[in-house]
Amino acid sequence: MNPSDDSVNADAPEQAKSAPADRETAGPLDESEANAVRPYIDLGGVKIVPREGLQVRLEVEEGSKRVVAVGLDLAGSTLQVQPFAAPRSGGLWHEIRAQIAEQIAKQGGTTSLGIGPFGPELLAQIPVAAPGQPASTRLARFIGVDGPRWFLRGVIAGDAATNRDAAADIEDVFRGVVVVRGNTPMPPRDLIPLHVPQGVHASGASGA
Repeated sequence: MNPSDDSVNADAPEQAKSAPADRETAGPLDESEANAVRPYIDLGGVKIVPREGLQVRLEVEEGSKRVVAVGLDLAGSTLQVQPFAAPRSGGLWHEIRAQIAEQIAKQGGTTSLGIGPFGPELLAQIPVAAPGQPASTRLARFIGVDGPRWFLRGVIAGDAATNRDAAADIEDVFRGVVVVRGNTPMPPRDLIPLHVPQGVHASGASGA
């Protein structure tokens, strides 16, 4: 996909939210919509539903030691999630898709726009360079959902990027994410703070 096909003009009207029609009941959920008594893995800005075989990894920024993403591994597939602050009205996914496509194009990769269970998504072929190894590409699906005052981005890789059955399982994991926006004022696009759950080291993984 040419990035310009999905670009947003700064002077354009506010973009509508992009989310499944059943998001408020089927997820990803806002904290106010979630079952208060259901057990979750509490990671601050997001809560994850535990399930057999699911491994949780926390991706930490080297300099600041800040948790910047949550990695979820399940049966040969991976899902990276990041929650961001968003405007009360309007959505971010339309504009962010265009920026992702542009960044991947600059790396020499390609993207195509498709429609998945969460709405518009990008299928990307990303160049992978390793010393002494032949050039290759990695497939990834970029998905996004605009919620109330938050935006949740997901990156799917591994088997779920191409296998429909594996995709259904990892998409169910994404559906189960609960976003905890909080009441603290935050500029749109700021990462909602994530933290290490009790008893888990930042560099470690938590099995469910």
